Amino acid sequence: YALLAIPLKSYSQPLIIMMAIPFGIIGALLGHWINDLPLGIFSLNGILALSGVVVNDSLLLVSRFNALRKEKDNHVKTAISLACRSRLRAVLLTSFTTFAGLMPILGETSRQAQMLIPAAVSLGYGIMFATVITLVLIPVLLMIQEDIHGLISRLKKTTRNQSLLNNDQ
Repeated sequence: YALLAIPLKSYSQPLIIMMAIPFGIIGALLGHWINDLPLGIFSLNGILALSGVVVNDSLLLVSRFNALRKEKDNHVKTAISLACRSRLRAVLLTSFTTFAGLMPILGETSRQAQMLIPAAVSLGYGIMFATVITLVLIPVLLMIQEDIHGLISRLKKTTRNQSLLNNDQ
């Protein structure tokens, strides 16, 4: 959290970025269920690696959104839309190439590779599931964050005006 909060200069955006991690874990669990594999320590190693890729994909979207918000004072919806369009290729390429690289391991039948299959299933299926969720969830959460910030600033303004009115009376 701290490693994300410092460069983003925000307390809420690291939480938004990390909100995609549980969806990656759900994808990893679904992958184990589809392949009829038990969870093990190698599965957890795959989930840890998956968390890094999911955070990277989310960070790409959020950092581009922040850059667009600073440029020309873009409206929130415009900045989110531009960020998603400009980073879609990077997110999809990261996810698809990782999954494609893991596919040969998933089909491996040799005895030596059997211990790597649970990690590959966790990472591969988790990435594919989390990518779709990330491309929808992160923009929605950014919009919610901006709505909350706007509500808080309006409440502060209202209470400030009320206190000025009370002082005048």
